[in-house]
Amino acid sequence: MSNEVVTRKVILDLAVTLDGFIEGKNGEVDWCIMDPEMEFPNFLNQIDTILYGRKSYDLWGQYTPTTEATDDEKEMWELVHSKEKYVFSKTEKGSDSKAIFVNENIPEEVNKLKNNPGKDIWLYGGAGLITTFIDLGLVDEFRLSVHPVVLGEGRPLFVDIKQRLNLKLMDTRTFSSGIVQLIYHTNRN
Repeated sequence: MSNEVVTRKVILDLAVTLDGFIEGKNGEVDWCIMDPEMEFPNFLNQIDTILYGRKSYDLWGQYTPTTEATDDEKEMWELVHSKEKYVFSKTEKGSDSKAIFVNENIPEEVNKLKNNPGKDIWLYGGAGLITTFIDLGLVDEFRLSVHPVVLGEGRPLFVDIKQRLNLKLMDTRTFSSGIVQLIYHTNRN
């Protein structure tokens, strides 16, 4: 029997266009295909914590699907909202009943989370938080679902990355919708 402590992974799981955008120029994500073949609820069952930037949290952290939404979509959002949520913000302080706000000492706070018992951690975004996490070496796995669309402009996935990041391809999955999912681990040699 091993006494090795398993560290939780921070997983960046994100939809991205073929030309590298995570949203359109006006914040639109209508190009994002919710492909049931991808079994997104399986990913949600692999995590118990979600990390948001403040703007992403404001948009999606408490999102409620419309009454016209499918039962699958409603169940997915119920699963999302069952997770512990951390919001990284320079302006919002404290916490509310649905999230804990982190204002400083990001590496220390994230490493505390990673070393606590539990499931993996989803780095939801936005783009600024993703850049911060990459620059601080806090992303363990990149799970990018490349959608079959070219927007031409919008918010790019990678902006102002300070240093080269070497990754190791762990898995590739293709779906009938045209989505290709790429899973990389950070190569920390």
